[in-house]
Amino acid sequence: MAAAAHGDPVVDIHAHAMPMPLLQWLESEGLADLSRVENDGVVILDTRVSGVGPGAPLPLARPMYDVDLRLADMDEQGVTHQAISLPPFLMGSTCPDEDLVVELVRRGNEALADYVAGSDRLVGLVGVPLGFVEGEREVRRGLDQLGMPGAAIGSQGAGKDLDDDANTPVWQLLSERSVFTFLHPSAVPAPARMKDYWFPQLLGYPMETAIATSRLIFSGRREAHPFPLCLAHGGGCVPSVRPRLQMGWERKEVAKTTERPPQDLFNELYFDTAVFDPTALQRLIEDVGADHVLVGTDYPFELADLNPVASVGEVTLGGSARSLILGRTAAKLLGLGTDH
Repeated sequence: MAAAAHGDPVVDIHAHAMPMPLLQWLESEGLADLSRVENDGVVILDTRVSGVGPGAPLPLARPMYDVDLRLADMDEQGVTHQAISLPPFLMGSTCPDEDLVVELVRRGNEALADYVAGSDRLVGLVGVPLGFVEGEREVRRGLDQLGMPGAAIGSQGAGKDLDDDANTPVWQLLSERSVFTFLHPSAVPAPARMKDYWFPQLLGYPMETAIATSRLIFSGRREAHPFPLCLAHGGGCVPSVRPRLQMGWERKEVAKTTERPPQDLFNELYFDTAVFDPTALQRLIEDVGADHVLVGTDYPFELADLNPVASVGEVTLGGSARSLILGRTAAKLLGLGTDH
């Protein structure tokens, strides 16, 4: 815990939980099978909830529902604080059933609020039933009643893209309050081509993040309603396609949809460190600036950075860059106290 020992926070903004009360409710509704949790560490969710194929076993590491184990792992990793969101499997992002999705997200937010309530090192990010009129009300409830300091959104909602008109009230509220928001891919493009080799997560998610973010920008939503928005997995494909998108805006009339250049709007985004390679992280920091990079691990999934402090330590940084990335920026965005 070298960073924390000197009073600097280490804030992981990309961590997940699957609280057991939520899973038990899903099982009671016939939407989950928990019979393999103890022996195999997996859960099976109805495809309307998970967005993945029927019967697919989804990893359920014990810290997903065990706070004490999570805090012990955080100590081991040198992480002082975590901002926790429900994983994409519990967002219902591709489901058109409004009653189901709204109830799923509502119960998920309450279960997450209870999960983090026992430690001032943990905060929850309010989930949003995007694509439905209830979205804005649930964000407001999460911020005002459940005490969550930020929000987490998927890359789709009700099977619709983020720039759908149904989501405008959500963007207005997040902008009015300058709410830190974490965007995690929750679907994949061309699912039939992604079904093998764990490609939905390995390849589909980075592309999905780029599509969702670009639609927010080129639709004018980001220009009209700015708020602190952080992209998972180092922004996926976003950093590498920014120059091409900027060129399109300059040269193609159909793509010149905003007053401000897309490059300027991309520059306002935040990106997590979950790129899993020091060279890739170095390039990300050089591309977007140390003040727009935040620690993110994807804990406690298998595809996670298990030593985020060391990962940042492998990158050449000057001045205050290291402390900004490790937690100072995130603590400010989330309004966190850093004593624990």
